[in-house]
Amino acid sequence: MATLQDIGVSAAINILSAFIFLLVFAVLRLQPFNDRVYFSKWYLKGLRSSPTHAGAFVRRFVNLDFRSYLKFLNWMPEAIKMPEPELIDHAGLDSAVYLRIYLIGLKIFVPIAFLAWAVLVPVNYTDDNVSVAQVTANVTASDIDKLSVSNIPAKSQRFWSHLVMAYAFTVWTCYVLMKEYEKIASLRLQFLASEKRRPDQFTVLVRNVPPDPDESVSELVEHFFLVNHPDHYLTHQVVRDANKLAKLVEKKKKAQNWLDFYQLKYSRNSTVRPVMKTGFLGLWGKKVDAIEFQTAEIEKLSIEIASERKRIANDPKSIMPAAFVSFKSRWGAAVCAQTQQSRNPTIWLTEWAPEPRDIYWENLAIPYVSLTVRRLIMGVAFFFLTFFFMIPISFVQSLASIEGIQKIAPFLKPIIERDLFKSFVQGFLPGIVLKIFLIFLPTILMIMAKFEGFTSHSSLERRAAARYYIFNFVNVFLGSVIAGAAFEQLNTFVHQSTDQIPKTIGVAIPMKATFFITYIMVDGWAGIAGEILMLKPLIMFHLKNFFLVKTEKDREEAMDPGSLGFNTGEPRIQLYFLLGLVYATITPLLLPFIIVFFALGFVVFRHQIINVYNQEYESAAAFWPDVHGRIIYALIFSQVVLMGLLSTKKAAQSTPFLIALPVITISFHLYCKGRYEPAFIRYPIQEAMMKDTLERAREPNLNLKGYLHTAYAHPVFKESEDDDEAESNEAFETESVLVATKRQSRRNTPLPSKASAPSSPSLPDVRRDIHQP
Repeated sequence: MATLQDIGVSAAINILSAFIFLLVFAVLRLQPFNDRVYFSKWYLKGLRSSPTHAGAFVRRFVNLDFRSYLKFLNWMPEAIKMPEPELIDHAGLDSAVYLRIYLIGLKIFVPIAFLAWAVLVPVNYTDDNVSVAQVTANVTASDIDKLSVSNIPAKSQRFWSHLVMAYAFTVWTCYVLMKEYEKIASLRLQFLASEKRRPDQFTVLVRNVPPDPDESVSELVEHFFLVNHPDHYLTHQVVRDANKLAKLVEKKKKAQNWLDFYQLKYSRNSTVRPVMKTGFLGLWGKKVDAIEFQTAEIEKLSIEIASERKRIANDPKSIMPAAFVSFKSRWGAAVCAQTQQSRNPTIWLTEWAPEPRDIYWENLAIPYVSLTVRRLIMGVAFFFLTFFFMIPISFVQSLASIEGIQKIAPFLKPIIERDLFKSFVQGFLPGIVLKIFLIFLPTILMIMAKFEGFTSHSSLERRAAARYYIFNFVNVFLGSVIAGAAFEQLNTFVHQSTDQIPKTIGVAIPMKATFFITYIMVDGWAGIAGEILMLKPLIMFHLKNFFLVKTEKDREEAMDPGSLGFNTGEPRIQLYFLLGLVYATITPLLLPFIIVFFALGFVVFRHQIINVYNQEYESAAAFWPDVHGRIIYALIFSQVVLMGLLSTKKAAQSTPFLIALPVITISFHLYCKGRYEPAFIRYPIQEAMMKDTLERAREPNLNLKGYLHTAYAHPVFKESEDDDEAESNEAFETESVLVATKRQSRRNTPLPSKASAPSSPSLPDVRRDIHQP
């Protein structure tokens, strides 16, 4: 078990690592040849150009102004200076609200840490239960545990202080969460009201369009919305299965990149023609002329792409029972998106369309009826992944200890017994092993979310984030606290009477706080500092810049600014909320380490959002209810843990008073859910009407149909590279042109199309009410 000395060694290693990362970043960001890596957002916005220096050639690549190196930390105050309204205009509401999660952490834990250290630490430290247990019960413990609730004996009156602090921490946390929910709901409505015109404001995604033997999907969608939304329907875009075409286009793009690389290589040395092997990754196979091979490959792919385009245009099976339907006003779209369209609730399902850059096009080709089965399969797979992952994590962490190393490498015993090495193993190694073990988890969870069929990047990230949070809770927290504590006390469990086991568990669970202190320093200190260095994008940019870049456009495409990565970043933050709330009353020593994480994360990610990250989509903070809910769950769990812990301490007088805390917290959550969550789920009709009225007053001649005409066409149809492809693309642009109906019966559609035969005598004036926009 880690001691204060072990924690000190771990702190020294991680503080030194973080300082080195920040120092290297401060030097690299000043170099002109790295400007596009560390300020890529400004380049993408067209507000920054490559730095040029007069004088020596070397100044174009290296900053020789030594005075700038003396202010190597000036990026920190610069990152904080930008006001939040300006940040929202610059980076979007999603980014600004994501940063507020770090601020909430500071708002919650700074006052809690002050109270805990002022009240609970003295109460815990001035007792002697741990020392007595070490002697009489053979319990493994360290000096750190003397600062925790483990140091208070059973039936002590001191537990009243923990109960009072639990109430104080709950009230303060709920107050901060309510104020933030209110603020962010207000920011969301303001953002939606002031936001510029976007296609998704007028568009609804319609799924599970019922099959019709007489009409195509496009004709059926048009007739349905002309009948049921006659005054507001504008146009639609059917969804086509273009996944194979997209793969071919991507393959051609890669071949073009290789051709550019070989041509550039040949231009630098025209005496030798570049060659390549045709086998896997170019490692084996027949040697061929690289330029000729890639040229032939591109020509072959161009023919396949043209053939696939033609197949999609003529094959009715390529059309999915789904469409993007656009309306003449936001009001019309809001009504359609938030109401049931048919008496059968399983067909004509509508939801707000994601913005075009947020759409995950591959999943639109998945039949809607298969989504339930897919999600059931992934639910079962995630269950087994979560619980079976605990086995290798526990095994590897058991090896990352003094006893584990002695078992697998007895010859290292002389080295292991040295104090410095022992401190390194116990204070640093377990945290870094766990961090390494979780590297591939986000990728696995994202693959699972994609298999489930979510149609937008934002929903994919939110789904993966929810599962990452559950995984962290079960494996990282419960697996380390409960199982880890039990393993450490295994010898005591075996050699004691049954009635003593609950007491041992009550003492042992708080002792695992030392592991989380080391994990926080590895992941939350050094890990956050390493984020700002952007080592992988830096290396990849310079490789692409040297081998592939020929034009300014190529150089812009070589930049990889990345994005926030909500699916990995938010669950990590939530783990620190969980740790802070659980250990606030149990082991307050943990709180300063968590505060450092929130402070450092806020500064680092604010800098990245302002200067680097290029957010892939904008959801107007739609993820906030999830964030709020997970903090509430962490708060409730902390109350249950404290209740269980005090019950093992036989605090019969104070424990019953804790029962009210979960009830109060759940009631608070239900209040916030009813009061603020609707702003994140539904779009107010009043807001839609106000925005439509203002837009009509400002732009009375707006050609909305032209604006929405190709907004939801598949990207592969927009990226035509020659005139022939551009012409074929026109086949996919579905206009709101009324077509002659082929339906033999009018049972389902009493209203005819405008271009159909004359209307029945019973509907003489209906056609005049439907006008072509």
